[in-house]
Amino acid sequence: MRGYGIGCFPLRSCLPRLVVTYTTPHSPQRKRGARAPPSGEPPPAAGGSYRIRIRTGTAAPPMPTPKQRPPYSTAGGGGGGRRAAPGSGVLSPVVVLVFLFVVAPSLFFVVRNGGRGHVHVASDPKGRNDDQEAVAMKNLKSILPKEVIDAIAASEQEVGALSLDFFRNHESPSWKTDDLVTDKSMYDKAKDENSVAEHDLPTNKPPKDPDEHQVDTAAKIARRKLREKRREKRAMDLVRKDDEARVKLENAAIERSKAVDSAVLGKYSIWRKENENENSDSTVRLMRDQIIMARVYSALAKSKNMNGLFQELQTRIKESQRTVGEAGADADLHHSAPEKIRAMGQVLSKAREEVYDCRAITQRLRAMLQSADEQVRSLKKQSTFLSQLAAKTIPNSIHCLSMRLTIDYHLLPLEQRKFPRSENLENPSLYHYALFSDNVLAASVVVNSTIMNAKEPEKHVFHLVTDKLNFGAMNMWFLLNPPGKATIHVENVDEFKWLNSSYCPVLRQLESAAMKEYYFKADRPTTLSAGSSNLKYRNPKYLSMLNHLRFYLPEVYPKLDKILFLDDDIVVQKDLTGLWDVDLNGKVNGAVETCGESFHRFDKYLNFSNPHIARNFDPNACGWAYGMNIFDLKEWKKKDITGIYHKWQTMNEDRVLWKLGTLPPGLLTFYKLTHPLDKSWHVLGLGYNPSIDRSEIDGAAVVHYNGNMKPWLELAMTKYRPYWTKYIKYDHPYIRGCNLSE
Repeated sequence: MRGYGIGCFPLRSCLPRLVVTYTTPHSPQRKRGARAPPSGEPPPAAGGSYRIRIRTGTAAPPMPTPKQRPPYSTAGGGGGGRRAAPGSGVLSPVVVLVFLFVVAPSLFFVVRNGGRGHVHVASDPKGRNDDQEAVAMKNLKSILPKEVIDAIAASEQEVGALSLDFFRNHESPSWKTDDLVTDKSMYDKAKDENSVAEHDLPTNKPPKDPDEHQVDTAAKIARRKLREKRREKRAMDLVRKDDEARVKLENAAIERSKAVDSAVLGKYSIWRKENENENSDSTVRLMRDQIIMARVYSALAKSKNMNGLFQELQTRIKESQRTVGEAGADADLHHSAPEKIRAMGQVLSKAREEVYDCRAITQRLRAMLQSADEQVRSLKKQSTFLSQLAAKTIPNSIHCLSMRLTIDYHLLPLEQRKFPRSENLENPSLYHYALFSDNVLAASVVVNSTIMNAKEPEKHVFHLVTDKLNFGAMNMWFLLNPPGKATIHVENVDEFKWLNSSYCPVLRQLESAAMKEYYFKADRPTTLSAGSSNLKYRNPKYLSMLNHLRFYLPEVYPKLDKILFLDDDIVVQKDLTGLWDVDLNGKVNGAVETCGESFHRFDKYLNFSNPHIARNFDPNACGWAYGMNIFDLKEWKKKDITGIYHKWQTMNEDRVLWKLGTLPPGLLTFYKLTHPLDKSWHVLGLGYNPSIDRSEIDGAAVVHYNGNMKPWLELAMTKYRPYWTKYIKYDHPYIRGCNLSE
């Protein structure tokens, strides 16, 4: 009997079929690896031997067989003993080896797959007929033990025939690997390439189950759907993250846009708040956009030495600029604007075809944007400087008015320079007003608006104080335009002999070299480079004693009990006599508070890093407004308010407690001595705040143009100016002669 070695790869090709071949004692010895006799050979003769081997589905040729050896003898003597008969009761060692290495693995595979197998006994690789198989099985029974034959028969009866196709279609999960061929088409291809292996396959394979391929297909479809769901989920996550990033960018842009100061960007600004027709300047914007693109293309044309195109673009740019000019709306454009737009469009189309370069255009536009941004910042600084400068100066028309009035005043005889009803000037039972100004027109508006809205004009007395330069003009104006039945008196601050540097700390400081250097040094840093934050504190009004005279009211009017202080940039809209009836509760100053939740408190005006300030004042104390204040002069004298002012003014000689101005020392002087008035008495902000509610202005007794945009200046806010101009007679000869107009 011949033995075979078992070796195979891949593992699936090792699934066995049991093949039994009979060899007669007299048959010639076959060479190693020779094929079995064809199926047409006669059945084996008696006394022959059987060879058992395992056939697999591999495409490789059959394993070579060892050289045939003579049968082993069962006798205990030498080698010439007689061979064992087929029916001998003693098992050959070869049979035991066959059982261990052939039959046992076959049974193992059967049991591993749940008993679903079929042991096929074939007489030859090419197959034999049923009779031959029956004979072979009969002879096999004489070799194998009865227990083995019974186990094989029982397994066949229980689960059917064992075939390689069954194992290929019902693989164990442990056999499934990615690198092995599982596709049926690949398996068929392997069968076609090796006919030897094909002959070893059984001829009586069971019919294939039609649902097997459908099961595999359904599983693949399920896995494919699962993969698609995972991909969709990942895609949705990426989209969601992109949306979140976009929302963050949009929110950041919105926050940046809130910080943009639109006050200096002008009318042609995307941040403007005016309610205008959206299409009122569409043509203007189109022409400006064309000019920008023409500049870009001209730069590209010049860099490529395309002089003809460059000159053509430059010509169109100049024409469009002349057409647009300073136009802010389509109605301001020249009638030739549509023609210029068409001509520019043709040149731009030509330039796009010849010199268009996306990267170069992007770089050029970015450079233009940065340049425009720097220009905007520079213009903003200039605007701030010019607004501060305009707030310091007097317009030519008002200066003209003052000069003409001064000349005419000095031409008057002395007896005509006196005001009537001078006996009312020291009567404490009347309503007295204090007004300190060097602006004739502004002072006239304050007096006229107060008298026109007073219930009893004859009981009102106005005390005007001005400087030497405007003293004649102020007198002449009110001599020519007396305030009805009211009493008026004009004084010159330079004639107050008691107001000198030995008594007044402010005058002493103004005469110091440090103060002169601060205000008048020629080589000090320019205001634009140094910034505009400190520019307003160099306003010349802080050099005038008219601004500090408010702290000396008892000295100026020693016989009065109460007086109402008014700034020259206010307009009176209601009768103010009710202020004299307000109970100040022992306080000296009656004023409207200006603080809100977090602004206009003491820490905005005072330096709380200084120990003198931090020790004596509350940084959250509420500020109040100068401009309309009712002062109790009796309480003033009792509490020595002027002495308190002198103390703090002396300590601030180096400007370490506060910067120049009158409100900070007023907050210190009247700390805890100010009675809050109802806000309807005094509305502020018409000189800087464009969003004051109109109902507040109309309901206020006094409106205050505090800020740089004074109503007599060209930079005044147009919507607030009528409250002031309605108290001016523009048909007056002096006003008309100095070209003053609404």
